[in-house]
Amino acid sequence: MLRQRVVTAVLLGAVLLGVVLLLPPWATVLLFTLTILAGAWEWSAFTGAESLARRLAFVVLIALAIGASHVYLLDRRSLQVVLWAAAIWWLVTFLWVVLAPRRVPPLAAVLAGILVLVPAWIALVYLRTALPLGAAWSLFVLGLAWAADTGAFFAGRYFGRVPLAPRVSPKKTWEGALGGVVFGALAGFCGGFVLPVQLWPFVALCASVAAISIVGDLTESMLKRAVGVKDSGWLFPGHGGVLDRIDSVTAAAPTFLLGLLVFEIVP
Repeated sequence: MLRQRVVTAVLLGAVLLGVVLLLPPWATVLLFTLTILAGAWEWSAFTGAESLARRLAFVVLIALAIGASHVYLLDRRSLQVVLWAAAIWWLVTFLWVVLAPRRVPPLAAVLAGILVLVPAWIALVYLRTALPLGAAWSLFVLGLAWAADTGAFFAGRYFGRVPLAPRVSPKKTWEGALGGVVFGALAGFCGGFVLPVQLWPFVALCASVAAISIVGDLTESMLKRAVGVKDSGWLFPGHGGVLDRIDSVTAAAPTFLLGLLVFEIVP
């Protein structure tokens, strides 16, 4: 399984680098859009939708929400309102995961899907298209989320003892979470020598975003447990579905962009 995970991650990384670095920005936007819509298809299973028509209806709902949210890419003040709303949502979700992980009514799953997937799309597209060095920023936030995932995986595997959220994901531990934060900080430290940022504030931001990304992972775990599935899909060998690969990104991307804007790390 570990070998499958590594091979799949390498192939996905190669495709991502090729699209972001070698093709025009619109190709990256298309890739992000297709990824979010594929995630919406998998998320539709969490909403209690069993028929093809209802699952497609949820995907169309997310597509329409993405189209309507395009306006937020044009005005930074409105964008920050959306990003603050997303940050508050992740705080509420953390409380949901901790206090009532088994209460997942279908309507809540629908609203959660909108609040998770749409701000993630907005943040990823804004990073790529609206900022100087957009390719670098969009690649970095993905790398940051995956670095946190990797740190959490290996720290939890070798040092994990204390369960983090046993009612949601019994294998996740506090030691793994700490490993994810440490790897996030290391990613920020390395990125600080390449990106035009103040090093230590940037490291602090990346460590914080790594911690928040864990909530994205736990949220998907909670929803999968509610419907009795292990993986959200089967597309990526060793990883599962699209959501299994981007769950931490959905939390990391909007909070990372919010930090960049609030602390004026980017002009």
